[in-house]
Amino acid sequence: MSTHQWTVLSLLISCTAVWSSFAAEERQDLQSYSDEKIRLIVRADDVGFNHASNMAIKRMLEEGCVTAVSVMVVTDWLDEAVEILKEHPEVSVGVHTTLNSEWKLYRWGPVLPPKEVPTLVDEWGKFFGTRADLMANNPSVDEVEKEIRAQIDLAIAKGLNISYIDHHMSAAVETPEMRRRFELIAADYGVAISRYFGERYEPVMYSVPPDEKADFFISEIAKLQEPDIYLAVSHPGEDVPEMRILRDLNETGPANMSEHRKAETDALCDPRLRALVEERGIELVGYDTLREDFLSEMFRPDGTPIYGKPSKP
Repeated sequence: MSTHQWTVLSLLISCTAVWSSFAAEERQDLQSYSDEKIRLIVRADDVGFNHASNMAIKRMLEEGCVTAVSVMVVTDWLDEAVEILKEHPEVSVGVHTTLNSEWKLYRWGPVLPPKEVPTLVDEWGKFFGTRADLMANNPSVDEVEKEIRAQIDLAIAKGLNISYIDHHMSAAVETPEMRRRFELIAADYGVAISRYFGERYEPVMYSVPPDEKADFFISEIAKLQEPDIYLAVSHPGEDVPEMRILRDLNETGPANMSEHRKAETDALCDPRLRALVEERGIELVGYDTLREDFLSEMFRPDGTPIYGKPSKP
């Protein structure tokens, strides 16, 4: 990775920390669980990505801890994901809005015909591999909005009960105007946005070595002390040839991605985790609950509310 890329990555990490700080600071004014409970959202991303990811989420739903499932609707494995989720109405379902296609030799495109969103696709009608490549093509914000709406509409048409939306690799909210449209879309559909309720984005096991993920995750959950809503994000998968052959077009992607994804699946299916959650009295919640209780109190990662006036000057 070049010096410039490291600088950009460091800035992104710093911004995320600042946003999390703002969100935690504003939380008591904008959201009002009055008890002293620790609540945990376990979000599984990229479901529908391929067969291996679907089999992993099936195992997690049957054996492990998962409360929110973010579904990619732009792949050929959507229908399988839908059938699995219909068997588990207890989990909240979100649309993992997707505007990039990062895997070499495994590319997907928009729900809409490519000719309707020409600034979002390459010459073959597929999404660009990276956010940088997408932005270099000067994407039309109107086309971004149309495609996101089409993805949500498809999920609903397939029979999924959508309670929230989020964004794959942040491509859908790359600019302030794209983020504003994203928020307007959520308001129009009456759905929540993940990370808009002051959730603490922890523990994070993405970069932890595969053979250490389970112990790390369980130990971090054991350390939670302060009452709040915590968000743990996972990327389920199985270490099979379908996954092993894939290579990320982003330089920051792990080369052994299939091992990481299987390890995250194993961590969330570890019986020690369920026992710890029960022992600690941690409440597992999904975005269906937050949508029902606090939809009008959502606020941006920088601490500013979506609806109404800020509680603090």
